[in-house]
Amino acid sequence: MLDIYPNAPPPSHVRARGEVTISCRSNGLTTTLNKLRQAGSLKCFFPKTCRNELQAVLLNSAGGLTGGDQLIISARVEPQAQLTITSQAAERIYRTLDNHESLIRTELHVSNNAHLNWVPQETILFEGCALRRSLTVTLEETSSLIIIEPIVFGRREMGETLTSISLNDRIEIYRSGQPIFIDVIQMFGDAEEELDKPSVANGARTVTSVTYIASDAEAHLAGIRQLLPQEAGASLFHSDTLVMRLIAKDSNDMRKWLIPILDRLTQKGLPKCWSL
Repeated sequence: MLDIYPNAPPPSHVRARGEVTISCRSNGLTTTLNKLRQAGSLKCFFPKTCRNELQAVLLNSAGGLTGGDQLIISARVEPQAQLTITSQAAERIYRTLDNHESLIRTELHVSNNAHLNWVPQETILFEGCALRRSLTVTLEETSSLIIIEPIVFGRREMGETLTSISLNDRIEIYRSGQPIFIDVIQMFGDAEEELDKPSVANGARTVTSVTYIASDAEAHLAGIRQLLPQEAGASLFHSDTLVMRLIAKDSNDMRKWLIPILDRLTQKGLPKCWSL
């Protein structure tokens, strides 16, 4: 298995290492699985759908991540194919030990005339967690995709507070080798204090980014803005790149706003595990 601690020995308390590699292709009528490799705690399931896409559901059988744990995900969507990747449940990032980070690395490649929906459920951060996560997407000239990354900073309804965390979250999207979108969220120390600032989240505890890249992105802009609450925003970065940021007080509030947006962008193709 690929090790993403290349220059340092892994901590003695490693509890989870998982890896999934997916490749899919079009047979002219639907999308079929071309290659699957899964190892360690990360598993992948393929529920039946009535659509001509392949749907992959990721499951971390370790039940969450703590310091030193590693997850590696890679997927390739061949020409004309359509792939949706989601998660069976929210991913939980627990308190770290010995200052080691939880590491998640995702690499996605979308070929010409292919489409990818990367729509995992929430990542929930717990007090004392340390997460370093990267998502790198490589597009070809006529690729299209939807990417979301919802982050929950403690479950307010459970009385959880985050006064000491480490978060380094990075999304990079390239087309034909050129960067077209880079988004970084970094937060260290007292997340409560930072999120309470009016210029950051004004007391909200969930932050969700949505990126839609397709030839009809501009046509969706006005309709998406009508679906967003006052605390959210949507902008057209390029003629085919629509980017949204949504903040909400908790997961339920976030889903209330996010699901109608995803239903619109996926033409009501959101996986069942996303149901309210």
